[in-house]
Amino acid sequence: MWVTIFTGATQRSVEPSGSLIMNVDEFVTANEPKAGGETFQLENSTLLDIDLDGTVMAKAGSMIAYDGDISFTGKSSAEGGITGFLKEQATGEGTPVMEATGSGHLYLADQEKKIQLLELDAGQSISVNGNDVLAFESSINYEIRTIKSIAGFSAGGLSNVFLEGPGSVAITTHGEPLVLQPPVRTDPSATVAWSETTPGSHVDSALSNMIGQSSDETYQLDFSGSEGFVVVQPFEERGPQQ
Repeated sequence: MWVTIFTGATQRSVEPSGSLIMNVDEFVTANEPKAGGETFQLENSTLLDIDLDGTVMAKAGSMIAYDGDISFTGKSSAEGGITGFLKEQATGEGTPVMEATGSGHLYLADQEKKIQLLELDAGQSISVNGNDVLAFESSINYEIRTIKSIAGFSAGGLSNVFLEGPGSVAITTHGEPLVLQPPVRTDPSATVAWSETTPGSHVDSALSNMIGQSSDETYQLDFSGSEGFVVVQPFEERGPQQ
């Protein structure tokens, strides 16, 4: 492949040192699924491959492809045995989930958000923003936990999904996450997850009095103590992704 470069009234052709163009066979080989023995495996930073043999829970709408014999059951809200990722009684909105059952490869993604894989041992737990949970194994125990003290952030508080091992969990972040140790205060809209700690609330009157504008950063999550960790992302989520 040659590239034509115009310089003033003259032109010349040069061969680039490396070409991004590949033939069809090279394209297929470069982008086909990777071989591996893990149940949860990243094909790349934004695409999860689940080697399914049984049941997993996944965010509804996250399936981009699958092979084998897999069936899907939708769970529309926080009713029944499967609890929705975000409460809907207070907000009128819910993040629906689906149960995938069978055998084969299930490929999941969520709007090009980066996927972080966590392995929880028995008794280990993490609390995750409902919109940031992509999938987890059926061995994981989970439930909604609402922090009602975060008045002002939402109508009835902040709802997260409490996940307890053993098992694999896939969460998503906009960009690369930052993991902080308490004590720390965070913007609820940028907070992805936390472990071994429960936040209180903090109101920053200085931010609420910013001239000419209002700030969602007025209400903050206040993680005190010295146990656990807090995961934040370089992005403020304003509600469930559709």
